[in-house]
Amino acid sequence: MADIRPFCMPKWGIEMTEGTIAEWMVQEGQAFTRGQVICLIETDKITNEVEAEYDAVLKRVLVPASDQPQPVGALLGVFTDAATTDAEVDAFIAAFKPAETGVAAKATSAEPAPAAAAPEPAPAAAAEPKKIVTNRAISPEALKLAEAHGVDIEPIAGSGRGGRITYQDVVQAMRPERAYTPEGPAELPAETRTVYASPLAARLAAQYGIDLSALKGTGPRGRISKADVLGAVKPAVPEAAPAPVFGAPFVAVANTPVVQPFDKVRKVVARRLTEAKQTIPHFYLRVSARVDELVALRKTANVVMGTKASINDYLVKAVAMALVRHPDVNVQVAADAVHSFPHADVAIAVASPKGLVTPIVRQADRMHIAQIAATTRALIDKAQAGRLSFEDMDGGTFSISNLGMFGIEEFDAIINPPQGAILAVGGINRVATETAEGDIAFEGQIKLSLSVDHRAIDGAAGAAFLQTLKALIETPESLFA
Repeated sequence: MADIRPFCMPKWGIEMTEGTIAEWMVQEGQAFTRGQVICLIETDKITNEVEAEYDAVLKRVLVPASDQPQPVGALLGVFTDAATTDAEVDAFIAAFKPAETGVAAKATSAEPAPAAAAPEPAPAAAAEPKKIVTNRAISPEALKLAEAHGVDIEPIAGSGRGGRITYQDVVQAMRPERAYTPEGPAELPAETRTVYASPLAARLAAQYGIDLSALKGTGPRGRISKADVLGAVKPAVPEAAPAPVFGAPFVAVANTPVVQPFDKVRKVVARRLTEAKQTIPHFYLRVSARVDELVALRKTANVVMGTKASINDYLVKAVAMALVRHPDVNVQVAADAVHSFPHADVAIAVASPKGLVTPIVRQADRMHIAQIAATTRALIDKAQAGRLSFEDMDGGTFSISNLGMFGIEEFDAIINPPQGAILAVGGINRVATETAEGDIAFEGQIKLSLSVDHRAIDGAAGAAFLQTLKALIETPESLFA
């Protein structure tokens, strides 16, 4: 009896409707083992590594790597044992029908095999157990695995909520670096075969004469991707027009634009922002806050705590505390209901190679400043490496967008649905103010602009929230209460 199993487009989260095969890590006809990465699947803003749940052979690839999205449940490939014939695979594909729920229904030419569960990858040969003492958030099973194999957990960036180290994080850290050899008809320089790069990236590098060893990969585990190579390609510069001669007649030259179509992520961002602006009745509240005491406290606290917390980390803490005191602002807005939350899940806007993303600091109101700093640093690193997971960006009750580091004094942000509000933060400016004695003094101030969904939050509620936030920023000792 042939053991034939479908490999379908998975569904990560209730909002996912389609995904794209970015790259096959296993070639057609190649055997793989449980825990091995089979392919990379891109969704709107993240790239996920899909690991094998059992040992098998990738007998047939039905959807090659491309930029064309496939719906959830679409048949991407067929897994079999080594003895399965092509005729049996053809019959399986002809009889296959995806389930209406988006989960692929399996049809076989013989008796259907039970659906494969999702066991964790088997650990490697056990080493002497080593007791690990740490204050980091780590799951019990992950700690057992790390102790059993002597894994150093300090350099591991946890992918769980609040930077928690999961079992899968430890398994990933145990894997050796892989040297991938590109295959295919393209003539590749010998040196590219020792660089950790995708086959497409290697071919593009050969085509454009790019030295892969000089590139820094932004893909999973530092892998060089197509985007990395294309980013190193110098665009063709049109021949410069001759310098104008004084007194010579004017001659018009072609002013040809460089056309750059939206990529997949930019299309999604454009669609969501358009929908948010068209369907959400925005109104805006603005206030300025003194920050001299906050800046001084941050400098001292970083030395005492041994951290590198930023002003934005303190703002995340202040926003979280204000949201808990004003639950009518700590909301998500559904079609006909408002969802209030007891804790503040604060999303921070981050510019990444894949566009603007908003990873979430979970329950920031319960975190210490040092914990917030570590969590935001880990999220920003994952965003810039293109490795944010669905769990990193799912949900959120409020967003912060800070452009102060670019010298922006004030701006208004677009609400990130289904959240009810977003805070836009400008830079610190020295402002002349009148003292109690009637003299003129200068102080540092930041301007805050709150964009509010008027369907769920009234003006008085938004104003009260800003008043509390201003007080927390101007008395920063209260952030450690």
